[in-house]
This record gives sequence, C-alpha cells and structure tokens, in this order.
Amino acid sequence: MSTSLLYHALGVRDYRYVRTEYIEGSVMFAIQRKPEACRCAACGSKNVWRQGNVMRSFRALPIGSRPMILTADIPRLLCHDCGRTRQVDVGFAAPRRSYTKSFERYVLELSRHMTIKAAAEHLNVSWDVVKDIQKRYLHKRFDKPKLKHLKQIAIDEICIGGGHRYLTIVLDLDSGAVVHVGAGKGGDSLLPFWKRLRASGAQVQAVATDMSPAYLQAVTTHLPDATLVFDRFHVIKLYNDKLTQLRRDLYRELTDAMAKDALKGVRYLLLKRPENLDAARKEPQRLEEALRLNQPLSVAYYLKEELNQIWEQDDRRQAQALLTDWIEYAESSGIRILHQFARTLRLHAHGILAWYHYPISTGPLEGTNNKIKTMQRQAYGFRDPEFFRLKILGIHETQYSLVG
Repeated sequence: MSTSLLYHALGVRDYRYVRTEYIEGSVMFAIQRKPEACRCAACGSKNVWRQGNVMRSFRALPIGSRPMILTADIPRLLCHDCGRTRQVDVGFAAPRRSYTKSFERYVLELSRHMTIKAAAEHLNVSWDVVKDIQKRYLHKRFDKPKLKHLKQIAIDEICIGGGHRYLTIVLDLDSGAVVHVGAGKGGDSLLPFWKRLRASGAQVQAVATDMSPAYLQAVTTHLPDATLVFDRFHVIKLYNDKLTQLRRDLYRELTDAMAKDALKGVRYLLLKRPENLDAARKEPQRLEEALRLNQPLSVAYYLKEELNQIWEQDDRRQAQALLTDWIEYAESSGIRILHQFARTLRLHAHGILAWYHYPISTGPLEGTNNKIKTMQRQAYGFRDPEFFRLKILGIHETQYSLVG
C-alpha cells in the first residue's frame, strides 16, 4: 500500500505502510510513524527523544464486507524544550477513540439512512460505538443553539411516555430549529432557556403559545416587551373539549329515548368542520338530527363555527367586534359551559387578537412534535435522556427517514 493511498483513502498522514495481515476475516494494516514527523504533542517542538512506543488498533473504513483494522506504532517522546513525555498526536483519530475520523464520518452517513442497530450490525461493531459517534457529533453541532437572532418563537409541551413524562420545546419560527428542550412542563422547565436568552441579547418580538397559566407567567416575567399570541389550534381544541363535555352532560340528563339515541356516535361529527362531513355516510343528516333534538348542543355547535371566523377577518378591528359579540352571546346563552369558556376568552382576548399583528402559531411546533414522536417510536424509545435531547435539537436538519 502506498503512502498516498493511506492519505487519500484513510486520511492517514505522516505514517508509512509496513505490512498487511488477514486475521479472522479482518484486514489488518500495520503502519508506522515517520521519524521526521515526530513532534512534541504539547509544544510542537522537534527537539525530542524517543522513549518507547505504544501499539494501538483503530477501526477504519471497511473493504466491502470485510472489517479493516489499522495497527499503529505510536511513539512516546521526551521533549527537551518543555520537559514533558507524551505520545505523539494521532491525527487520523480523535483522542481516546478506537476508530479513525474517516470511519466516524462513514458511520454518520449511514445513520442518515438506518437505525443505530442496523448500522452497528453492518459495520460489525457494538451498538454503543455507533451511538457514541452520533452523540458526540450532535453535542458538537447542536448542544447550545445560537439565540442571538431569535425574533419569533413558539412554546409547547410534548408527552414522551407513560407516567405523565413531558418535555417543553421552544421552536424558532423563522428557521424551524428547536432551540431549547426542557425536562417537564411549566415555568421551571424554561429557566435554562431564559438564562441563555438574556446572555445572547436577543430581542424576541412575539411568542406563540397556548393559554397555560405557567407559560403565560414565564413569558410575561422574562419577556415583558414581547407580544403573546395565543394559538388558534389550542383555542379551538379547548372549545372542542367543552363541546364534548356538553354532549356528555346532555346525554346523562336526557330522558327522551329518541334524543339520547340521536346523541350516540355524534361526538366526532361535532368536531368536524361542516365541509368535511361525509354525505355518503349521511353524516350531515345525523348531525342535523342531533342538533334539532338538543337545543343547547345546537347553540354550542354553531358558536364553534363562529369562533373559527375570528381568525378569518380582514383586520383586527373586525375580529375584535366579532369576538366581543361572541363572548356576549355565549354569556347570555344560559349554558354553564359556554359561560365559563366566554370568561376565559375575555381574559385572553388581547393574545387572541394579537394574531393580526403577528400571524404566528404553534403549528410548526406541532409538526416538530409529530416528528419527535415518530423518531421515538421508530427507535423504540431512548434510554439516554441527553442523547434524546440532542436528537431533538438536530431534528430540523433531518433530510431522510427519522431513524433511531
């Protein structure tokens, strides 16, 4: 093997080829450090004296299906300038690693297309080797995202398993990158983010979030000048929960058998938009019959359609007038659940109408949460929380399948 092949194929410099052996299906290349290339690892001086050597083995790029091992004779040098005795630097491998940098790059490329287990089996290495390579790369690239240019962000939580285990995710709405992953949900999970945000000097203009009191307090405390925008999806979802509760309460209270039968199986019809009802399955007729026989449910259903119109007006003034009318009508409807929801909207009206100044939402973050769940499911879970956090921070650059 020529010296140029060592460099161009394996990234090995300042070594000469010694011999090739074939042991148990592996190709073993012995290499040796060139005497003229020996320098002190501490100060770089050439005024050194050899003090023995250490034999080390490194996993290199495979040749076809055959593993390739580099066995290198690493000199130990006494430096007459600084007085230290150290091994020479191994330029083709990272410190304290048993594989070459070219092998590391190959593993990262494979990881774009296959799981950790599949990559480990393909390369005939342990699962932990592949995971360690991925984790070090992710740590170097994404451990501390830059926050200086943050302008608009979204905050939401995601459930990551049984036992009510949550993560709080902060997304940069301009770049689509996750900039913070906090353990748990609520204000405390955001404390490290606020600390880094203050140090970065970022000027955040708007924050999209749900109406969680914990998030509201955290944002107003740490970003008093930012505009809070309450996400349309969460407002409608909260109303849908109220609508479902109203149907359940009506069903329990009704004594008319016909009215009760009409309420059976219409929950998902109440939550659908009218244009999405399936005429072939007679969904519009079933919904109309249920609303005809249950006046409170009919009022709540049509108020839901009007609520959606708040985000579809020409300007903020029209939206404010529509929201005010909606709240007043709901409060005078005599339906307890609607009255409670109207009070919630009145308290959060400013954040709802702020959408007309900053038309942002947590929609992109919901998409990211779906990608996180897909990645977690395909990996059958992550036993290393730090590795999982790093995978989430780098998920916006995933261009291939979400492998674990």
